[in-house]
Amino acid sequence: MARVLKTVGAAVVVAIACVGGWLAVAPPGLLKVGDGYAAKIVCSNVFIAGRDGQAVLADDVQAPGHPLLKFISVSVDREKRLVSARIFGFAAPAHAVYRPGLGCANVSDDDLAALAPAVEPSTPDIARSADVSWPDGDKADIDPAVQALIEDGNLAGPGMRAISVVRDGHLIAETYGAGFNRSTPLLGWSMTKSVTSALIGMRVAEGHMDVTRAGLLPEWSGDARAKIRLADLMGMESGLEFNEGYGNVSDVTRMLYLERDMAGFAAAKPATSKPGSTFSYSSGTSTLLSRLWMQSFDDPAAALAYPRDALFLPLGMTSAVLETDASGTFVGSSYMYATARDWARFAQFLLQDGNWKGRGLLPRDYVAFMRTPTKASGGEYGAGQVWLQENGVRAGTGVFPADAFWMLGHDGQAILLVPSLRLAVVRLGLTPSRGGYDVQQLNAKIIEALD
Repeated sequence: MARVLKTVGAAVVVAIACVGGWLAVAPPGLLKVGDGYAAKIVCSNVFIAGRDGQAVLADDVQAPGHPLLKFISVSVDREKRLVSARIFGFAAPAHAVYRPGLGCANVSDDDLAALAPAVEPSTPDIARSADVSWPDGDKADIDPAVQALIEDGNLAGPGMRAISVVRDGHLIAETYGAGFNRSTPLLGWSMTKSVTSALIGMRVAEGHMDVTRAGLLPEWSGDARAKIRLADLMGMESGLEFNEGYGNVSDVTRMLYLERDMAGFAAAKPATSKPGSTFSYSSGTSTLLSRLWMQSFDDPAAALAYPRDALFLPLGMTSAVLETDASGTFVGSSYMYATARDWARFAQFLLQDGNWKGRGLLPRDYVAFMRTPTKASGGEYGAGQVWLQENGVRAGTGVFPADAFWMLGHDGQAILLVPSLRLAVVRLGLTPSRGGYDVQQLNAKIIEALD
């Protein structure tokens, strides 16, 4: 019996060693995606939002995510501005590094070796008086009825981190979850897509882009992709293959956490249908749009400075950070951080049809173009990276006016915009869809209170 036990014990040790060696040398893609996700989310929240890394790992990564994420540990090197993640303490190591002004990006060991020293960009001091109303100052003009609604836990929903309500150009209500305040930059996830659309609109206004243009990339010449127009990409009707499924290794998770050149990854996908014939929601499409507007500049440095200098600072969005991937392309599908008040400033910009303090930054009626229903989506999606429905409720039904539209993002990020009511409702948080929260109940109550 002793010999049998000894043999079994030796076999178990050998098996554990073999599994450990396999995980160390050739870890499955799911583990690499998980570590990449953890490193990226912790990095951005530590170095942009100023949060504690271990708390972010526990609250933002592990609690709402795949069970395997609970086996991930992270280390934060503040001197190198680097976060590393390893599942089971050793397997599938992933790194994310912070670059001032450009946020965090997943990087390889080779990328780390090539990184230049970090230099903080200079940011003009924008003085905001407590006696001057938002958006120019810090004063909120509180409407007690609306304030009471957003402080109702059932309407605000689980995991709420910030709610801001804007009416007639004034901030009329705001509230924050525990540990968050008006100075905390929060991730918008796919609300970033609408910001990408605005950046394209600005380049159109400047005469450097045309939404009807086809023949977008040299590598698409000679095949069906040559017929894809910029408008087809913006309306999610390009016909390009892309799997947007989350929770496993798919095109979107591979792109976001394993690819250093995300736009290149998306551009390499084949066409599976004719442009304009099929609606397929794709973060790859939106990141490719970032590549295209950046290529409208002759100087790459000017392209990198453009969101900050041409959009964020003119609007007073001093907290906003649009992040790039390791190749230097803005991740225009998913990665913008800003405070709730700065997300509200962007919403106010759209409510004003792209005008700010007498300057028309977008072409006239561009916002109307953004919310024009696309045929292939059955009217659910707009032509410019916005939604025309949320949780089954469409613009023009119930209390929602026909010109209502939404910016929406993963895990409960939502901005309702209603130009005819001069209203925007920003709701940010960590609220996975499986919980069943419906932000439309909050939105409807606010509209009714203002009627």
